[in-house]
Amino acid sequence: MPFEDDASAIGAIADDARRALYWYVIAQRQPVGREEAAAALGMPVHRARFHLERLEQAGLLETDYARPDGRTGPGAGRPAKRYRRASRDVAVSLPPREYDLAGSLLATAIDAASETGEPVTDAVARVAADRGRELGAAASAGTEHGPGADDDPLAAAAAVLAAHGYEPHRTEHGIELANCPFHELSRAHTGLVCGMNEALLGGVAAAVAPGRLRARLDPAPGRCCVVVEPDASAD
Repeated sequence: MPFEDDASAIGAIADDARRALYWYVIAQRQPVGREEAAAALGMPVHRARFHLERLEQAGLLETDYARPDGRTGPGAGRPAKRYRRASRDVAVSLPPREYDLAGSLLATAIDAASETGEPVTDAVARVAADRGRELGAAASAGTEHGPGADDDPLAAAAAVLAAHGYEPHRTEHGIELANCPFHELSRAHTGLVCGMNEALLGGVAAAVAPGRLRARLDPAPGRCCVVVEPDASAD
């Protein structure tokens, strides 16, 4: 899972020597060999090799092979393993945040609004609802595991929300969300982000249990501004 992978990668640079090797490698313009890294940090080559391999296993460094000094042909020597920064991003947040998702939704909505003249807030709500339906539909199709909506629609919705950092808690009325994945954004741009959040979760609810659940703004201290609950209008 992404969180476990990222947490493991962060743990890999807790060691002082490993962290120093990582910073050295990523500071170079070209991939770095073991001998070069060891010499730069004044450590034995076997120790540098061990730590570089651990950084590669953790997904923090990528490797290739090249002959020393770019030489080719007979007598050029065996290709040497070289290390460089990995292309993946690594980030760990506790509690989980989803600022990439927020940025994607807002950028898509702004693009749409600039092309069509649609009010930005309307575009944000529409784009977020569409994305929520995609998340809910993916769960219903079995790409995310959780209870079936026919048996327990609130549990099915909670499984989707938990997979995206919301920390759902069941209450006698529905679902409250202990964590807002867009916390800092919602503090700075409350109306915009909470509206986006409501539309996103409304889309999830509509896809997971059509006509049976709804998302509703219900701000309260210490939790997300949106709750998910049975749709009374469906009774």
